[in-house]
Amino acid sequence: MTITQELESQPDISKDVIFPSSDLWSDEPPLESDLHLRQIILLLQSLEWLWQDRNDFYAAGNLTIYYSPYQKKSEYFRGPDLFVVLGTERKARKSWVVWEEYGKYPNVILEILSESTVKTDKGLKKEIYQDTFRTPNYFWFDPYTLEFAGFNLVDAKYQPLQANEQGYLWSEQLGLYLGIHQQLLRLFTADGQLVSIPEEAAAQAQEAAAQAQEKVERLAAKLRELNIDPDTI
Repeated sequence: MTITQELESQPDISKDVIFPSSDLWSDEPPLESDLHLRQIILLLQSLEWLWQDRNDFYAAGNLTIYYSPYQKKSEYFRGPDLFVVLGTERKARKSWVVWEEYGKYPNVILEILSESTVKTDKGLKKEIYQDTFRTPNYFWFDPYTLEFAGFNLVDAKYQPLQANEQGYLWSEQLGLYLGIHQQLLRLFTADGQLVSIPEEAAAQAQEAAAQAQEKVERLAAKLRELNIDPDTI
């Protein structure tokens, strides 16, 4: 039983109770598959690694956004698969409560499509993100069929983003491309470089160190062939 279901089952608690600050927990259902979870974690890790020195954003996955104009927990809430809010404090949150965040809505939203959510993601949610959230960039991605699309808010209406030669879509809000790499949706820099996750960055650093050591050893061997002691150089 979720927290919301547990509370609503108690007759002495009104459905319209206004919770104190920070007491609205996320109330999202489980993800469709481990691939959906892996995809969300991959994007979050890469963005947070790239922006590790920044403290002016919040990124989360499968977390409830509460946006009731009456500050009621029982109405107007959605749970994007992944969203990014810019110009806010980078800290842990139980959920994103718009009226506690100075009215801020996400700058970027991504939905991971599935058979049970595809109609909602392409219909109702798209409409809400366009008309209510006014989220500038909206994307969706199917990890099985690899369907990928993105939209930019222009004059209060979503307009489809056009892919570049690599098939990547540009997010003005992130200053990054999103594109498919090895069957997964990844982030890319403006010059097309893949944004790494920490494990990839560590592996790349190890490889670079090994290559540098190999180069040093080849040079030392060459010097010894010339009867030159490498330690004297």
